[in-house]
Amino acid sequence: MTAPDVRLQPRKKGLTRTQKRTLSRGAQYVVFVAAVIAFAVAADWGRLKNQFAQWSIAKQMFPDVITLALKNTVLYTLSGFVVGLVLGMVIALMRLSSVGPYRWVAGIYIEIFRGLPALLIFIFIGVAVPLAFPGTEIVGGTYGKVALALGLVAAAYMAETIRAGIQAVPKGQMEAARSLGFSPARAMISIIIPQAFRIILPPLTNELVLLFKDSSLVLFLGVTLEERELSKYGRDLASTTANSTPILVAGLCYLLVTIPLGFVVRRMEAKAQEAVK
Repeated sequence: MTAPDVRLQPRKKGLTRTQKRTLSRGAQYVVFVAAVIAFAVAADWGRLKNQFAQWSIAKQMFPDVITLALKNTVLYTLSGFVVGLVLGMVIALMRLSSVGPYRWVAGIYIEIFRGLPALLIFIFIGVAVPLAFPGTEIVGGTYGKVALALGLVAAAYMAETIRAGIQAVPKGQMEAARSLGFSPARAMISIIIPQAFRIILPPLTNELVLLFKDSSLVLFLGVTLEERELSKYGRDLASTTANSTPILVAGLCYLLVTIPLGFVVRRMEAKAQEAVK
């Protein structure tokens, strides 16, 4: 009795890897569309509209929501970013210093301010500083307090970003500058730091977006009507009108800034990757 010829038996054909990937992607799309339809059907759009989309209330917010609330939010963000950038640069250079105490102080600062919630920093600036130094006023009033609070928080993250950028610059750049007669300090300022900033520009811009949102914590400092930012402004009007439309409008104003900034960050990251290639 002879064994059957295996070569003559038809092979079972299965799905190829590409077909399996296409089938899996199609199934995910189906699940996503089904979830969206289920949400759309189950939601009570009438109640949502009444609570969040009252055009008559939204009209009352203009132009103050732009000329007052959004303007203050941008000012708070930019002032905090400048303070954080300057302080972060100092902390980063201390981290890279050959002097041990400088590195220890910088390391402790980074660990503390990265570990504490931003809310506690705002409360500390608004409550603890006046108690510790009676009669002392921070320059700039509320704007100065916000700049200091946001700057202290941002500096801890920016310091690590800047340090990583400096270390990413090839060591040959410093050696070449030194061979041309540059002092270490001049070589760092004129050669290394400018190249480092080209590397870290996208994460610094992303930090600006985070600070823009963290500026909402200014309400814990106790602000006047003319010093309100978007969140405080929207919350106050929502309480006055017993409607959440002002909250939605304030959120849209945040998106007017954060979405373009996010697009800029992605473009810069793409250009950086192209430069590496």
